[in-house]
Amino acid sequence: MPFDVDAIRSRYPALAEGYLHFDNAGGSQVAAPVADAVAATMRAAVSNRSAAFEPGRRSGEIVAAARHALADLLGAAPQGIVLGPSATALTYRVARALADTWQPGDEIVVSRLDHDANVRPWVQLAARAGATVRWAEFDRATGDLPAAQFRELTGERTRLVALTAGSNANGAAPDVAAITAIARAAGALTYVDAVHSTPHLPARTGADFVVTSAYKWSGPHLAAVAADPALWERLRPMKLAPSSEAVPDRFELGTASFEQLAGVTAAVEHLADLAAGGGDRRSRLGASFAEIQRYETALLTRLLDGLATLPGVTVLPAPDRRCPTVSFRLADQPPSRTAALLGERNICLSAGDYYAYEFFEALGLRDSGGAVRASLYHYNTEAEVDTLLNALSDLHG
Repeated sequence: MPFDVDAIRSRYPALAEGYLHFDNAGGSQVAAPVADAVAATMRAAVSNRSAAFEPGRRSGEIVAAARHALADLLGAAPQGIVLGPSATALTYRVARALADTWQPGDEIVVSRLDHDANVRPWVQLAARAGATVRWAEFDRATGDLPAAQFRELTGERTRLVALTAGSNANGAAPDVAAITAIARAAGALTYVDAVHSTPHLPARTGADFVVTSAYKWSGPHLAAVAADPALWERLRPMKLAPSSEAVPDRFELGTASFEQLAGVTAAVEHLADLAAGGGDRRSRLGASFAEIQRYETALLTRLLDGLATLPGVTVLPAPDRRCPTVSFRLADQPPSRTAALLGERNICLSAGDYYAYEFFEALGLRDSGGAVRASLYHYNTEAEVDTLLNALSDLHG
C-alpha cells in the first residue's frame, strides 16, 4: 500500500486550522490517538503506583507500557528506559551520574554539530571534575561530522563521546555506528542525541545511551533515555532516601506523569501504523520508517531543488545523509524577519540558532540571527512545499 498522506493528515486535528507546519524540528503536531489517550487517562481513576488497589495498579501498567513502547522504538530493553520531562533534563541527570567517576586528566569528546543540550552538560561537568574537553568539528564545506576524526580525538583517557544522530540545524546524520565503534575500541561510553533523528530515521545507533523526546514524533512533552540495564546499575544518581533503589526507577525523580506516558505509548503505536505491514510492533515500526524515509526524501528533494532556483537564497551546507531539515538565509534579510513575513501567510518556520549554539558560532552566523529552518514531517505535502517556495520567491522579489 502506498504512503497515504491524506489519510495520515486526517489523524492530526491541528492541521485543520490551516497552518503550514515546517517548524517540526521544534516539535510536531500531536496525533489524535495521543490526545485521546492522554484525555482518557485523565478521566479515569488512576492513582500513584500501588499494588493494593486497581487505580494504583493501572498507573503501574501505564508506566510499563510506555517503557515497552519506547524500547520498541529505540531498539532497547524496557528495563533500560529511563523517563523524564525533557532530553535536556535527562542529559544533565546522566551527566551528573557519570561525572562522579571522572578524574582530572580524563577526556570528554563533544561535537560542534550538536544541540547545546548534548554539549553544555558535558562541558560543565567536565570542568567540575577537571576533565579535558575535546571538540569534534563538522566540515564547513559539507556540513558533515567526519567519523575518522574520532580516532584522533579518543584514547585511553576518553571517558565519554557525545554526538548527535541528526542535527537539528542542518539535518546532518553522522555515521553514528562508526563513531560509537571507535569510542568503544578506546573504552569510552557514547551518549547519542536522537531527539531530531527519531521521527525520520530508525533509532539503531549502537550507542551506550540514546535520548529522545516524544513531542518531536507526534507525542506529548516527555523524554526518555535508553541504555543497557547493566550500565544503569553501575551509576548512583542523587535521589531521595525513600525512593526506589531499583533500575530504572532510581533515575526518575518524583511521580510520573501517567497521562503523558499513556500518550507516549499511543504515539509509538501511531508511528507503527503509518505503513501497511504485519508482525510485532518493532517490525511494524521498521516498515513505517522505511516509508517515512522514502516519502520525506522526495519532499526534501523537491524543497532543495526549489530553493536552488531562487535568487538570494543561501542554503547552509549539509551532507546527503541527513534528516529532512534545511537551514537557509534570504539575501541580507534577518532570519527573524523572513520567518515573521512567512508567518503572516500562515507558514510556520523557525528562525535563530535553535540551540545549535556551536554550529552557528562556527559559521559566524549566530550573532547575525542564525538562519531560517524548514523541517519536513510525514504530514507535509508537495503542495505545501510549493507554497513555501512561492512565498519565498515573492519575499525576495
